[in-house]
Amino acid sequence: MLEFTIEPFTEGNPGPHVRAAVAAVEALGVSVEFGPFGSSCTVSQAQVARVSGIIVAEAFSHGATHVSLHAERVGERS
Repeated sequence: MLEFTIEPFTEGNPGPHVRAAVAAVEALGVSVEFGPFGSSCTVSQAQVARVSGIIVAEAFSHGATHVSLHAERVGERS
């Protein structure tokens, strides 16, 4: 599971830096659980690096000042 927070944060109004990162991940066919203080998605181990890179690249290229990313293995080991 990848959990990510993209700043600057404006409650109830995610900026283009947030929307672009989420849209890029969803374009890969990955479902994003969009939350008020952060978002998350579950990907295969093989996808972790690619999806993480896309989140960071899209966020920064659209004006983010900070990206926090947390990766956690869930479920069965692969």
